[in-house]
Parts: sequence; structure tokens; C-alpha cells
Amino acid sequence: MKPTMHVFVTGAGGQLGAVIVRQFQEAGSVVTAAARRDLDVARHGDVMAAIRGARPDVIVNCAAYNDVDGAEAQIQAAFEVNAFAVRSLARAAREVGAALVHYSTDFVFDGEADRPYTEEDRPRPRSVYASSKLVGEWFAADAPRHYVLRVESLFGGPAARSSIDRILDALLGGREARVFVDRVVSPSYVEDVAAATRRLLASGAPSGLYHCVNGGHTTWYELGRRLARLAGADEARLVPVPMASVALRARRPQYAALSNAKLAGAGVAMPSWEDAVARYVTQMKGRVVDGGRPRP
Repeated sequence: MKPTMHVFVTGAGGQLGAVIVRQFQEAGSVVTAAARRDLDVARHGDVMAAIRGARPDVIVNCAAYNDVDGAEAQIQAAFEVNAFAVRSLARAAREVGAALVHYSTDFVFDGEADRPYTEEDRPRPRSVYASSKLVGEWFAADAPRHYVLRVESLFGGPAARSSIDRILDALLGGREARVFVDRVVSPSYVEDVAAATRRLLASGAPSGLYHCVNGGHTTWYELGRRLARLAGADEARLVPVPMASVALRARRPQYAALSNAKLAGAGVAMPSWEDAVARYVTQMKGRVVDGGRPRP
């Protein structure tokens, strides 16, 4: 990867975007960080003008509408950001000759599998949010050089708003944490996702779709138990909850494990989710303030 590579990051103020900016800067890249206040990705003209002005080598799209339940009512807003904005970025990438990295989600699957999904499995979205993300994948492919990276259950980063952060926060604070006992996921540590993004771009791997998650899979309850052990917290604070007992506006895939074998085949091996969680808990235990709440 060229030290002078210019990277344009949308959604730069978010959970993943902030880590992407930091890691690329630390690697010697020139980074244009566009947070939501700097660039409304839903405005096509603004996107084209920003990319034409910057003329980056790579566009990394971290902007997303992530309110899964809210999207059921805010259909237009979800599609504007998760789909049509990606179309704008792909067109801009094509015009200036930039590579496009776009992040998608495990939610594009129906959750009825009995083994980790691969990139060859047919998507079957069950919610507005999932549908908007799938259409975004299709639009991203309009860029001549593109990488669509599916992530899931993101945790870490300066925002500290993920489900893992919520569970760890409760455990460290001595409070109960309700966790699904029957939803299977492949967690994704933002530090590892960002590092994999850099390595994939540097590798010259073929354009296309890759699952960019930590290795392995687990239920939220078993993940919570590991968090408790790592944090030295009371495991009895975990309250196992079946998915069927919770009324959610948008359907979630119950079995959502993703295989990252294709990414490994491109030379980008991801650490296991156990390793990623252990590193994150070690980091967070050093930041406990204000009555047991971890500070981002």
C-alpha cells in the first residue's frame, strides 16, 4: 500500500469510521474524514462534488442507517442512506478511478441456516433495514474496483454503543443484562475489521463480496458468559432470553453466523471472536470510571 494513498472516509465519526480513519492515518495514508455533519451522503450532488474535489484513491463508506426497528417506519430514510447513497459513491468512484469499500450486514440472510453462511449463499432479507443493505451491496458493485464487506455484531471503537458494550457495561456495573440464548452470531471487532480492510486493499485481491467477521460463532448468552469471566463479573447477572419471547418490530436472523473463509483465502486471516473479545475486555477494564461504567 502506497504511504501517500489518499483515502476518503464517509461516516467518519461513527463506531467503525473513527477506527478506519485512525488506522489508515497510522499507516501513513492521507485521509479525508467526512462525518455526517460534513457530508450528507443522501445528497447525490454533494457526494459527487466532494469526491471530485478530493480525488481519492479509495473511498471507504462507513455511513449507514442502523436503526433496524426504526427502518420499518422510516423506509425512505433507510434506503436513501443504505442504498441510494451507495449508488452515488459508486458513480463517484467510477468517475475518479477510486476503489470503493462498502460495509454490509448478516441481516441480508433469513437466519434459517444450520451452518455459517458463505458469500455464495442466496440472501433473503426479512426487514426493511436488511433489504436496504442488500440493495446497497448491488449498487456498490457498480464501482469497477469494489469490496463489499459484510460485518455483524460490531463492537469496540470510541462510540461504545454495541450490544457487547451494553452487556459489558451492565456486568461491570453489577446490573442484570438480558441476552438472547438462541441467536447465533459471528462478532466483529472494529479494530480487526479496519485492519482487514487495509490488508485487503493492499493485497490486490479480486473485487467482490467478502465476509469480514472474527472467526467462529457463538450465542449471545455464551458470549455474555465469556465476557463475565474475562471481566471478573458475576455470571448470574446474565438473564437468558429466547428470541421468540421478545416483540421486535423488525425480524432478526436467528442463525446469523458468517464464514470468513473467502477472506482468509485472499490472504486476510481474522482472529477468533474469543481472541477479539479478550483483547477488548482487557482494554475496557483499564477505563472503568463513574461507578463501574466503562468510558469509551
